[in-house]
Amino acid sequence: MDTVVLLSCTGLGLGALYFLVASGLSLIFGLMDVLNFAHGALLSIGAYATWWAGTEAGFSFWLAVPFGTLVGTAAAVMLELFLIRPLYSRPRDQILATVGVGLAVPALLMGIWGADARPFPQPALLAGTWHVLGATVPVNRFVLLAAAALLLLTLRLFLARTRYGLIVRAGVEDRAMVTALGIDVRRAFTLVFAIGGAAAALGGALGGLYFGSVNPGQGTSLLIFAFVVVVMGGMGSVTGAAAASAGVGLVQQFANYYTGTGLGDLSVVVLLAVLLLVRPRGLTGRLA
Repeated sequence: MDTVVLLSCTGLGLGALYFLVASGLSLIFGLMDVLNFAHGALLSIGAYATWWAGTEAGFSFWLAVPFGTLVGTAAAVMLELFLIRPLYSRPRDQILATVGVGLAVPALLMGIWGADARPFPQPALLAGTWHVLGATVPVNRFVLLAAAALLLLTLRLFLARTRYGLIVRAGVEDRAMVTALGIDVRRAFTLVFAIGGAAAALGGALGGLYFGSVNPGQGTSLLIFAFVVVVMGGMGSVTGAAAASAGVGLVQQFANYYTGTGLGDLSVVVLLAVLLLVRPRGLTGRLA
């Protein structure tokens, strides 16, 4: 029983990390129809900015995480303003440009700090364990779950209750009409990129807690699962992305433990294929 509880908590913690990355991708890809293959680079930027602030700059963990998130947010805004915005009507060029950024950022990080993983600083408060139904579970799993739940609530409120959330939803449906009404859709889209970048950077900052280290390829590997989560959850649905993240994390952990290391990734691919055969539009396939 304790093994099942431990695997469940660990799987949900991994799913929470996937959601932190996939939620921003769901907004950018699902709402704005932009295939941002540089999203993993934003995660890496947030992770390394947090690591640098916590080790080189001497920040406490509680200041390093906001710093890393802000750096990732600023990188996302610059990416949208200088690279994506001129290419909104050229999706093929978007893919080439963002793939280039997605390859260049890890190479830059590798050139500056090397290819080896760097130990991630963890405060004593989050380095312990909690006993849950007989299982000893690391505290950082629950930190990831709390962050993911807070992000899900914030995104749902943003899309449903704020002016810019409504503008984004309307702009996706009919951008020309919204622009004709005198509303600057571009500003709203930049805000979406900023939110997506902040979520990815936060995922990178807290991902160091889960893995215990940061490395240049971390964002790229997590981006693959983030795309799987977005497709499974339904384009543009943050609620669907949350449900899919939990499912992917649980399946991966249980499959790795009961079958063999590496088969967890294969099980996720199988799960994606089965879901798309049953529900081609994903779990929800709507904006919510």
